[in-house]
Amino acid sequence: MRRAGCLLLAAVPLLATAAVYLATSENAGTAQAQATASQQPGPDAKSLAEQAADDELIADLPPGLTAPDKKELAQKIVASAENSTLNWRTTYAYVEDIGDGQGYTAGIVGFCTGTHDLLTLVQDYTKSHPDNGLARYLPALRKVDGTDSHEGLDGFPAAWRQEASVAAFRTAQDSERDSVYFDPAVRLAKLDGLGTLGQFIYYDAMVLHGPGTGADGFYGLRDRAMAEADTPSQGGSEKSYLDIFLDIRRKTMKGDDVHLDTTRIDTAQRTFLYDGNLDLRTPLEWKVYGETFRVS
Repeated sequence: MRRAGCLLLAAVPLLATAAVYLATSENAGTAQAQATASQQPGPDAKSLAEQAADDELIADLPPGLTAPDKKELAQKIVASAENSTLNWRTTYAYVEDIGDGQGYTAGIVGFCTGTHDLLTLVQDYTKSHPDNGLARYLPALRKVDGTDSHEGLDGFPAAWRQEASVAAFRTAQDSERDSVYFDPAVRLAKLDGLGTLGQFIYYDAMVLHGPGTGADGFYGLRDRAMAEADTPSQGGSEKSYLDIFLDIRRKTMKGDDVHLDTTRIDTAQRTFLYDGNLDLRTPLEWKVYGETFRVS
């Protein structure tokens, strides 16, 4: 079962958004405070020295979700909720209009013609592979961006599926997933003091809700959670903070007609959390949409 909704991207560029949310307060006087992203967006990004300090802090931490086996596990869990499969590599060729008002949904994390990320993917891919089978759709993709329109996209699904047979396009999807969703989510989770499970919870939220700064975007959800509980890097309980983050996320999904099924939280992420599996250890068993999935 495909998720009901698609990605909600912020109106500001991703790099600006990431910089804003890695900002520190002016009076952050301790190393712990410097390692924690600001709760509130502001005009100033971190200095290069502060970013370097964050890089050093992260480099000294366990790999967490970036470890190859954990990253593979993360893709499987996401795919179980996105496409009801553990074989996430079969979803490179996935494309359809699921009727959520975001146009065509396609690829490994549901890039959408209506939410700019699919356009960005095809534009970047075309720069290095100008003769690809999707390049001819760029003018139409620019016109339909931000809408649910299919105007000018006749034959697009077939072209997407054909291009997905090209290794370079699969690599391009991986790169877009990592730069827009996986890497920012995991980095911020580590700065918040979260372990492997928390890093996955941030990643899954980034995929479903998009990297938006509004109340229902990923960064907005994090702000709301931080207003109710301290992150571990602020001295709070990891389990309590994640429980509140999932509560807020679940409420947000229930308030949206296209996100009503919350089993990816209720019988998957919440189960891992209540089992105390903060390291996302395997073997792992969870349910999504009533279907049971297992990873040994």
